[in-house]
Amino acid sequence: MSNSSGGHVTEFILVGFPTSPPLQFFLFALFLAIYLLTLLENALIVSTIWLTPSLHRPMYFFLSHLSFLELWYVNVTVPRLLGAFLTQDRKISYIGCMIQLYFFIALACTECVLLAVMAYDRYLAICEPLRYPTLMPSSLATRLAVFSWGSGFFSSMMKLLFISRLSYCGPNIINHFFCDISPLLNLTCSDKEQAELVDFLLALVMILLPLLAVVSSYAAIIIAILRIPTAQGRHKAFSTCASHLAVVIIYYSSTLFTYARPRAMYTFNYNKIISVLYTVIVPFLNPAIYCLRNKEVKDALRKVVLGRCLYPRAISD
Repeated sequence: MSNSSGGHVTEFILVGFPTSPPLQFFLFALFLAIYLLTLLENALIVSTIWLTPSLHRPMYFFLSHLSFLELWYVNVTVPRLLGAFLTQDRKISYIGCMIQLYFFIALACTECVLLAVMAYDRYLAICEPLRYPTLMPSSLATRLAVFSWGSGFFSSMMKLLFISRLSYCGPNIINHFFCDISPLLNLTCSDKEQAELVDFLLALVMILLPLLAVVSSYAAIIIAILRIPTAQGRHKAFSTCASHLAVVIIYYSSTLFTYARPRAMYTFNYNKIISVLYTVIVPFLNPAIYCLRNKEVKDALRKVVLGRCLYPRAISD
């Protein structure tokens, strides 16, 4: 059955991770724990940066935007996956699938641009330390953040305009745990060449251009760090960008492996596993990576958490 009406699919079946019932329950508990911890971690970072005046600087301003993005990112895919583990209901309506696809692409593209903006910020801080306050004022940081969000959501809208115009006549089974571009395009019964071309061109703009900006920024950063005469100075300079570099490597390596590898290497089962990395694991690890290597964030988090525990009424007042 294609669950279609009038020859057109009205709902899709997300295959997800079909396993035995005991393993399904284990995966539900595992993903639920990661999901709740991800929400807690990222909400703590956003609130801590908001409540700590000493962190009202571009570096932490961008970090708060990244954590805010991750809060929404996990909500696009994980709740439906948890529902499938618990109830075995793997159906998603056509409209629901398109909405999920839109927000997933929008947030993914926004993260690519935001990571490039954060790399540029670290480049200015390390390579132009004396001019940094002038080159990166709060007004510019705000405009760069708005540009990151705007470009991501605009790019997603353009992709969806072409994908949603395609006809889906059945089958309606998506071998994935969320609605992604490639599985959907493989199910269309109309000419998908134009949609694939738009997807490819926008992927070049939204993934490869930010990646090029990141690589260029870190090439300049590494050169600048190597010129520092003392080992202590080099270590201090590198520590300011090590967390961001780790996040960039994890996110881009998993994203590029999923979307840029040759079709000969492409299988949906491997694709699902890699997708878990950047849709679930990366948002979970990002707060830990930033906090464990950043004393300012750790100290601020400690003050906010302990302050709320010890003086809840004073803070609420």
